[in-house]
Amino acid sequence: MGLFGRRRSRQDQGQDQSVDRADEATGSDGGFDGPDPDDWPEGPYDEADAPDDGLGRLDLGSIRIPLPEGAQLQVEMDPAGPVRAVHLITPLGQITINGYAAPRSGGLWEDVCGELAEQLRADGARVHSAVGDWGQELVASLGDVSLRFVGVDGPRWMVRGVVAGPPENTEQGCELLRELLRGTIVVRGTQAMPVRAPLTIDLPPAIAEHIATQTGPQL
Repeated sequence: MGLFGRRRSRQDQGQDQSVDRADEATGSDGGFDGPDPDDWPEGPYDEADAPDDGLGRLDLGSIRIPLPEGAQLQVEMDPAGPVRAVHLITPLGQITINGYAAPRSGGLWEDVCGELAEQLRADGARVHSAVGDWGQELVASLGDVSLRFVGVDGPRWMVRGVVAGPPENTEQGCELLRELLRGTIVVRGTQAMPVRAPLTIDLPPAIAEHIATQTGPQL
């Protein structure tokens, strides 16, 4: 059974098919050999296809994320005021899932994946590609931190998840990230948005009130 009592996908999550050549790790050649889309898991879900599964989710407005047991929340605020990200702090590492506006034609993750690989290398990370449930994933090592990036293209949206933690937790952390993505619901809305624009994060009232209390009045 999965971490939330959901059946795991048939692909073995404990094994990666690594690609060591730098050009293939960026995905720039457009020929990354991953699983057939017909074999992808059902989730993440568009709001129109959201299942009535009774799974408890953190409602962030544009995205609803399952909460693993014992996870703590860390809210990252933009200096201008809006919420930039909500991180899930788990014993396996920090997990962050964000939604972005995407073109109707899809394929945004492939472009983002290549740019992300280049950026990580510029920061001194070792990067390679791996095959995951939805196709290409990025694996990076930076100092004593291991990172795993997973992207999924949906109808006019893209979801990107990342788990960061110690190398010894890499496999379990990645499994947890995939499990969360399979249960995630994206509320894209019908409004026009620039491609790659982050979907707005709205904090639940109780969390927003707690942050306001901790921050206090600005003098």
